[in-house]
Amino acid sequence: MSDQAQPATTNGGFLGTVERVGNKLPDPAVLFIALLFIVWILSWLLSYVTFDVFHPATGERIVIVNQLAADNFVQFLATMVNRFMTFGPVGVVLVAMLGIGVAEHTGFINVAIRALLNVTAKWLLTPMVILVGIVSHSAVDAGYVLVIPLGGVIFYAAGRHPLAGIAAAFAGVSGGFSANFVPSSLDPLLQGLTLEGARLLDPEIAVNTLNNYFFTTASSVLIVGLGWYITDKVVEPRVSGVEIDGDAEDLPEMHDLTPEERRGLRWALFSMVFGLVLLGVSLIPESSAWRDPDGNLATFGAPIMQSIVSLIFLLFIIPGIVFGKVSGSMKGMKDMIEGMTHAMHNMAYYIVIMFFIAQFVIAFSVSNLGTLLALSGAAVLKALGLPTAITIVGIVLLTGFVNLFVGSASGKWGLLAPIFVPMLMSLGISPDLTQAAYRVGDSSTNIITPLMPYFPLVVIYCQRYVKSTGIGTLAAMMLPYSIWFLVSWTIFLLLYYAAGIPLGFAASYTYPPT
Repeated sequence: MSDQAQPATTNGGFLGTVERVGNKLPDPAVLFIALLFIVWILSWLLSYVTFDVFHPATGERIVIVNQLAADNFVQFLATMVNRFMTFGPVGVVLVAMLGIGVAEHTGFINVAIRALLNVTAKWLLTPMVILVGIVSHSAVDAGYVLVIPLGGVIFYAAGRHPLAGIAAAFAGVSGGFSANFVPSSLDPLLQGLTLEGARLLDPEIAVNTLNNYFFTTASSVLIVGLGWYITDKVVEPRVSGVEIDGDAEDLPEMHDLTPEERRGLRWALFSMVFGLVLLGVSLIPESSAWRDPDGNLATFGAPIMQSIVSLIFLLFIIPGIVFGKVSGSMKGMKDMIEGMTHAMHNMAYYIVIMFFIAQFVIAFSVSNLGTLLALSGAAVLKALGLPTAITIVGIVLLTGFVNLFVGSASGKWGLLAPIFVPMLMSLGISPDLTQAAYRVGDSSTNIITPLMPYFPLVVIYCQRYVKSTGIGTLAAMMLPYSIWFLVSWTIFLLLYYAAGIPLGFAASYTYPPT
């Protein structure tokens, strides 16, 4: 039997079963092809069924659109190329990887990590990786293309198992998606949808953009602590016996820095800091081109938020070139192109997977199957009429379940907010608490669903070290994080709410208005 046919871990038990079953699933690309066919067939069958489910914003009945109807199928073929080209994760990853590829090819990233290891205690690597993953949310999807692979590199260079490092980084970036003490574009995005839902009952209500800021700040401490314990006590012991069989030339090496590398690192870091200072200064004026027409920086449509990926590209390609020139590892511009080419070569499989994911996601959306699933679940929860604490738990669990099928945080909240927010307002529960419950459920199950666009990318990161890594391997590694996060974070939210601590910058109120 070949190495690739061997399981990535050898432990039994429940997680071993999850891994074995998951690894029997087809290749991710084949899986999404199958899911696309399932969507087509279900949309055809259910298009003849009338559902008593209505969209909360428009009041229109949800109708399943038959994707096999002649007009719809022709439209699918006509837009196939465009939907792939405009599929968010594709451009985000590839553009960022062009800059990161240069920084990696010249040796800047490897040297910087080795220098970081010299000043970071080995036992503190886990919380550091998780914390960096949490902070990376401020840069939109940068954590998926930067922090997660670096987690593996850092652990491997420190003599620890790289899969544990990838798991820790993935837990921070995706599992702790709503735990952050640095405001991000997610805050105004969710707040705007919450506000629209609240105004269905109270047109005069105001919801602050940072209405969950205190809670997400406190949550970051919780997630770092939980992630630290799970990584060191559960995940790493389980994968410690897994043989690393990746290509030797692609694996990071750990040795002392040469004088040339130290000099190159100093100049590269100086160029990086200088660029960040220039960016910071350019953000200050109220008339800054980085601001939206109202002068705001943190809104989803602000140019600075739309330029994050481009800035990441520059943030790495410039220091990478500087390091290469000063250290002597880069002889000419041809080396820069070679770095980009090598990075794209490593992303070839990801591009193939993304093509089929894009087709599935769009078909699932335009068929209204995702909308029907989300709204039907919300209606059941509303009909139960449970106590406040149980209702909050129900929202968390329902969100976590729907998240397994509908990956977009804004897409899910756009459907659920018009139901949950006014429904709980009528019970005296603030929109801020409802939104916080949604964020807990949405974050906790991100790391175990292969339907999340970045999940296959993380599998590829793991395969750099262990070639036999599959969907089941990654799901089994991340399941302990998901369960612990879901349970502990929900309890933390209930205790936080019971203690009367403000969730964020928001005024207290009652409904109906007095």
